[in-house]
Amino acid sequence: MTPVQDPDPRPLPGEPLALDLLNTQWLASGSPVDQLTTPEGTRTWLAAAGVTAAPAQGTREALVTTRQAIRDVLTRQGGTAARDRLNEVLGHGCLRLSLGPGTTTTQALEVDDPAWQPAVMAAVNVLDLLEQAPDRIRQCQHPACVLWFYDTTRNGTRRWCSMASCGNRAKAHRHYDRVKKTRLPGRPAVPAGTCPVGSGPVAVSRRSSAGSRSSSGRAQVMYEVA
Repeated sequence: MTPVQDPDPRPLPGEPLALDLLNTQWLASGSPVDQLTTPEGTRTWLAAAGVTAAPAQGTREALVTTRQAIRDVLTRQGGTAARDRLNEVLGHGCLRLSLGPGTTTTQALEVDDPAWQPAVMAAVNVLDLLEQAPDRIRQCQHPACVLWFYDTTRNGTRRWCSMASCGNRAKAHRHYDRVKKTRLPGRPAVPAGTCPVGSGPVAVSRRSSAGSRSSSGRAQVMYEVA
């Protein structure tokens, strides 16, 4: 009987394998979550990422080691030591090239230990991304987000892991800052379309004289959603 696979709980699945591995760590309501802390979470990630290699003894530890090595290389933390750690991961695998019938070529990734198969695949993938377009490898710019993505937009201006979550949160924060700047000194902020309880109508003074017309002033706050 085939076991039921747990749903992938990550907020941003489906990125290239190396970044998908980084995204096994995220923040939920400000608290860090690590999908690879359990064998079940590791199996869920392998299935969701499309890694067909069956997890072996030591696969989870190899993935955690590789995840940190990839992160250190992309964030440029650790200098040459970070590069050396990634190269140690890559040292567990090699690419075997062969020529088949009809001059067709095949490439096969071979590893010295089955436990390192998924980890080496992720390490090879980050090399491909760095060679193709390193400037398209991005980390979400929201300060409360640790997710990574590969920018595939035409103009290469994507800033958020998700516009529906981090993008909207950033816009709401900017909106709040703008509203704060429009407050009068000593006056509390009042939501648009409401009146402070017990305040009653706003009195407007009028002054008229010969040859002039009375006028009234109205305070108006403009809101803009970027």
